[in-house]
Amino acid sequence: MLKLKPSARIKKRYLLIEGKRENIEKVILDYIGILGWARASVVFVNSGEGKVIVSVDRKELANVRAAFEMCKEDIKVLRVSGTIDGLRIK
Repeated sequence: MLKLKPSARIKKRYLLIEGKRENIEKVILDYIGILGWARASVVFVNSGEGKVIVSVDRKELANVRAAFEMCKEDIKVLRVSGTIDGLRIK
């Protein structure tokens, strides 16, 4: 397996979001579009009990959070962390 140098790695942030996955996808696509989705490298990591963990590129974190602030749906960003363990799902 080919190893990446640390400088070439995508630095991610993890968001703990309260809401449904379908609504989260729709809000991000409506606000930043397909190109923004690709730049942000959005990946759904985990979900359960109305909470979803989403992985986002660090440089696009502000745009993704702005998408949730602009939406009129029941979506709330509970926490942002550099590691999944830092979110501590309860």
